[in-house]
Amino acid sequence: MKVVIDTNVVVSATLHTQTLERWVAQTVTNIPGEQALNENSQQTPWYRQAAAVIPRHVYLKSIGTTLFITLFFGAYFYLLKDPAYPPTVMPVTFLDRLIGFEPLALPIYLSLWVYVSIPPALLATRRELYGYGMAMAGTCFAGLVIFYFWPTAVPAAHIDWAHYPDVDFLKSMDASGNACPSLHVATAVFSGIWLNYLLRRFGAPLWILIFNWLWCIGIAYSTLAIRQHVVVDVLAGLVLGVLAAYLSLRHRVDMG
Repeated sequence: MKVVIDTNVVVSATLHTQTLERWVAQTVTNIPGEQALNENSQQTPWYRQAAAVIPRHVYLKSIGTTLFITLFFGAYFYLLKDPAYPPTVMPVTFLDRLIGFEPLALPIYLSLWVYVSIPPALLATRRELYGYGMAMAGTCFAGLVIFYFWPTAVPAAHIDWAHYPDVDFLKSMDASGNACPSLHVATAVFSGIWLNYLLRRFGAPLWILIFNWLWCIGIAYSTLAIRQHVVVDVLAGLVLGVLAAYLSLRHRVDMG
């Protein structure tokens, strides 16, 4: 028995198979989060990729981050010292009473300023840096607008701060105003989501991703533990941070 193979059929089937493979590869690449895994991540260790990116545009990163934080603090403290309207005291919930005062959480609280500096340090191009900076600025601006039109304050904690000089110093600098939403939490969550995205792009291991989220959660917890915020402030900051990060990353994916 003689089998006759039509070469045209074979060629056509091969072409269709190759087209399907390309379509599947392109579809997987376009899934949000999967874009983070670049071609080099399969060959170069994630920490070497990160180390190679950090020196790029180092002056723009360092000066830009410093200038941004300085301008933010100027606007923040202006609204804190001179609120446009009488501040509303935020309510204390059951969760606030459940979470005890912990002065040892102060270093975690202050670590925010290191944490928010990491994502821009891991960006590779000027376009990425400008886009990230605009998104972070929009997040902070939204919070400042709320502070202006709806000033809020944290209720008195009834703690003798003289026994906790480090926390007392923070309280003397950052008073109880500008409470809701917590921009401390909003910027931490925004940075955490972006950092997760960037670490996945480098192909970082799971333990690094978990550490990132533990740091982010620790910062949010610290705002409650040292009585800088109440739970309502934290939840509002969480919503603001998630929304801002989602919109900025979605825009990034849409722009390619």
